[in-house]
Amino acid sequence: MAKIISIHSFRGGTGKSNTTANLATILASEGKRVGVIDTDIQSPGIHVLFGMDEDDMKYALNDYLWGKCNIEEAAYEVSGRLNASIAGKIYLIPSSIKAGEIARVLREGYDVGLLNDGFHRLVEDLDLDILLIDTHPGLNEETLLSIAVSDALAIILRPDSQDYQGTGVTVEVARKLDVPRLLLLVNKVPTTFDFDEVKRRVEQTYNCEVAAVLPHSDEMMTLASSGIFALHYPQHPVSNSLRQVAKRLIA
Repeated sequence: MAKIISIHSFRGGTGKSNTTANLATILASEGKRVGVIDTDIQSPGIHVLFGMDEDDMKYALNDYLWGKCNIEEAAYEVSGRLNASIAGKIYLIPSSIKAGEIARVLREGYDVGLLNDGFHRLVEDLDLDILLIDTHPGLNEETLLSIAVSDALAIILRPDSQDYQGTGVTVEVARKLDVPRLLLLVNKVPTTFDFDEVKRRVEQTYNCEVAAVLPHSDEMMTLASSGIFALHYPQHPVSNSLRQVAKRLIA
């Protein structure tokens, strides 16, 4: 039975897309067929991590939402772009990075109900084991739908007061939507912090499991989204922690 997993954050800049791309790669390396859909239509970016640019996209998620193609026509097998031996497959459904199409989304919107149909079509047509949804930050109609249909939700936050408040709202919404599995990831934590104390405090604040506390990484900053961190630095503490998160999300 395929699992739908949303990766979300209340604010931008938390490392959500990087985390999603790395989790997808880790799961595919274990032989899974993984779909990754970028529903952050207003500010897409995860395609960069998989080595794609505008010229590689005949269709994007936008085209499906506007009735120009079937959802599977906007799916691209990107495992071969990673210059690594991947036992499974990764299919990426990117959002358009064309300024005019982003402006059209902001101006006209789209039928959010089509997303739900698209999620299930992807699982069936691509024979997926896992569909990862890279959501738009904050809470809107699209995000609520993604959370509602998910078997698991990972919420990413930084050790920041604004993140803490927004995450509280998201956790409350997720519980009202009866998400079966809810995990928190605290990302970009300064290495001067006591990680055990951060984990304890966050779990106490939200009464929710913290799957990992990930340190700020100079290597991650240097890589600058030009590749998949877990492939470039497989023994790094961040990579090891993300492998544990992947296991928890599909348990």
